[in-house]
Amino acid sequence: MALFKINNSNNVTKLASMELSKEKDIQVLFEKNLETILNVDFLATEYSTSFGGRIDSLGIDKNGAPVIIEYKKIQNDNVINQGLSYLKWLLDHKEKFELLCQSKKINIDIDWSSPRVICVAESYNKFDLDAVDILPIKIELLRYRVHQDNILSVESESQKLVKINTSKIFEKTKKDLSVDKLQKDYTIDNHLTIASKEIKDLFLELKEMIFSLDNSIQEEAKAKYIAYKLTTNFVDLSIQKSAIKLFLNVPSGKLQDVHNIARDLTKPKLVGHWGNGDYEVTIKSKADLNKAFDLIKQSYNYNK
Repeated sequence: MALFKINNSNNVTKLASMELSKEKDIQVLFEKNLETILNVDFLATEYSTSFGGRIDSLGIDKNGAPVIIEYKKIQNDNVINQGLSYLKWLLDHKEKFELLCQSKKINIDIDWSSPRVICVAESYNKFDLDAVDILPIKIELLRYRVHQDNILSVESESQKLVKINTSKIFEKTKKDLSVDKLQKDYTIDNHLTIASKEIKDLFLELKEMIFSLDNSIQEEAKAKYIAYKLTTNFVDLSIQKSAIKLFLNVPSGKLQDVHNIARDLTKPKLVGHWGNGDYEVTIKSKADLNKAFDLIKQSYNYNK
């Protein structure tokens, strides 16, 4: 992604890409700013496993999902396979992760049904993208670039998914069930089962409005909500029978709510709510959509 600097005369100058001085610099940069970049709480660096490998960065997101981050420092680093191997180890040693969270005073229930593996690299090749597309679990690929003037850009490496029948490629036996326990799949339909027809129609219209913001937006069904994200979630939807609750990933005090429809969850602080961010908005009718969408756009611009 090219970045340009606008001067006072409305002329633009392209910001040149820069090489980091050390291979580990990007890892240090992410770990010091993990909450800002990914909305993830940092837990440990170079975390040792019992088979000798070290997890580059270990964290936990705001919904309690364990997060493994691997950095591709040289072109032939196989971070995808490494991340999967560490994920398997972590799921076999949950008690170690739980003790680590306790030592860091993390007061949130751990969601072992939705562990995350994030790979960070300057670029990915076709083999990386094809491998992620065909895997039966979700791997998040992030692409970073450092520019002059100390500008860091981070974006999701997205590729159009191709649905193929893998039954002849992967023949599952009764003994080969290890992949099923890594991540639990949720669907949009799971969330819509309790909704009235009016709420389903509102959801579909709102979903179309959200996707109109950017063709890179990803939709991901979680256990308790539906997430819309770029590198991190900017709005989460909780579907109810007669309403849709929005959670906006904007810090308290940063949202311009001219319609006064958003609830600040930090005043008083609400512990244990679903979704990311400090603001909650409830939609019950079509009249609420445009007002709510103005706030969603603010969250999108804040997180892009």
